[in-house]
Amino acid sequence: MLNLFVAQSSASSRKARAWLKEHDIPFKERNINSNPLTSDEVKKILRLTENGSEDIISTRSNIYKKLHIDIENLSVSQLIDLVVKYPDLIRRPIILDDTRLEVGFNEEEIRRFLPRSVREAELRTLESRIG
Repeated sequence: MLNLFVAQSSASSRKARAWLKEHDIPFKERNINSNPLTSDEVKKILRLTENGSEDIISTRSNIYKKLHIDIENLSVSQLIDLVVKYPDLIRRPIILDDTRLEVGFNEEEIRRFLPRSVREAELRTLESRIG
């Protein structure tokens, strides 16, 4: 099952939700402001990132600016504690399953959550138009 972590005020979260519904992809949604991530969930997300905290921390967020933190100098446990305490530090939406992660909404990147059969059918359709 796909997990969609959102924030009420996030336009990207609304776009991701609409895209998943439009493509009939089942997902479980959770507002991380009203129901923050646990430290285990943050660890799982970090394990799936390519660039660690750089991929998930919103350096443009008000809370990031207010805290005056240097993410690079935090230990992993300090980072996790900070994200659990201040969920607005996280870029949203976060879409994940057991092996894949997408942070933010990017229509090309989110396609990897489509079932393989759908992606292959779309590719065949595209190839027939080109060729």
